[in-house]
Amino acid sequence: MHWDWKNLLSRYHWQFKRSTNKYKYPTLMLEAVADQKLWIWHAYFGVPGANNDLNVLYGSPLFDAEIADIAPECPFVVNGHTYRKCYYLADGIYPAWSTFVKTFSVARDEKTLKFKRVQEAARKDIERAFGVLQGRWGIIRQPARAMQINTLKRIMYCCIILHNMILEDERFEVNLRDVFVNPAPNIVRDWVERCDLHVRKTKELRDRKTHTDLRQDLMEHLWNNDDE
Repeated sequence: MHWDWKNLLSRYHWQFKRSTNKYKYPTLMLEAVADQKLWIWHAYFGVPGANNDLNVLYGSPLFDAEIADIAPECPFVVNGHTYRKCYYLADGIYPAWSTFVKTFSVARDEKTLKFKRVQEAARKDIERAFGVLQGRWGIIRQPARAMQINTLKRIMYCCIILHNMILEDERFEVNLRDVFVNPAPNIVRDWVERCDLHVRKTKELRDRKTHTDLRQDLMEHLWNNDDE
């Protein structure tokens, strides 16, 4: 999501404004992860609007815990295969990583057409979350008037926290029965072990084969379970 920055000093416009005329003012970008109940699990704000989604992803702390091997494991079984990492629904611009499930650009048959329709429908939740966030807080719906980026960050994160507090007050429940913390953080590692761990976890994160297998298993699961 882009937030217009009206009072940015003109000499910095080139850093925050895209070449297209879609936005009247320079913008700051918000990266967020939301679920079907609109609970925002992750937020990363403050990237200049001149960036694209990939630039934001590479600078985001979204997978820092995964690479450091301190993220909770979320095992699940789909189509008879077990996976250890949770996944995020993403559009076509994102890379083919093991933690992303992207749609197909072209539906080749009925299976891919159904998967494409279901995946895109579920992915609309993040757009709904952005819409609800802006609908609740008019300050982020209108162009930002502050001149300091840190002030804008505090405003955005405050609105997100209040958004989740409203959901919690409406008895939003988080089910953590099947989530357990990886015991790896309790292990003391030297520098070489930490480097090897970083390389291994990064390779697992960016495994294209796991990405392809997971998407195929999800497609088969949806096709064989018409009622879901």
